[in-house]
Amino acid sequence: MSHKLLKRTKIRKNRMMRIRKKLRGSSERPRLSVSKSIFHIGVQLIDDDRGVTITSFSTLSKEAKNMKKSKESARFVGQKIAELAKQKNIEKVIFDRGRFKFHGLIAELANAARENGLKF
Repeated sequence: MSHKLLKRTKIRKNRMMRIRKKLRGSSERPRLSVSKSIFHIGVQLIDDDRGVTITSFSTLSKEAKNMKKSKESARFVGQKIAELAKQKNIEKVIFDRGRFKFHGLIAELANAARENGLKF
C-alpha cells in the first residue's frame, strides 16, 4: 500500500478510537454502534461489559431486501433497531458514530431511532 493510504487509515483509526475511548456500553445502557460501507449501512447494540452484541440490523438483512445506502434506508434501519431494542426492554443507549461525522445518513438514523423511542 502507498504511504497516503497507510496515513489515511491510521488517521481514521485514531479518530475512531478517540471517540470510542469515551464510550462504554453496559447491559442496561448498551452502545449503539453505526457502521457504513459504500453500499450499505448497519447498526449494532453492544454490551461492552460482557463483550456481546445484543441485536443488530442493516440494509443487508432480509427485511431490508433490495435497499441501498440512502436517507430512506437509514431511517428504516433506525426504526428497526429501535423496535428490536424495545423487544429486548432497552430504552437508553449510548450513541457511537465511529469515525463518521454526525450528519447526513448518520443523523437520519439517529433521529429515526429517537423518534421511535430510544433515548441518547
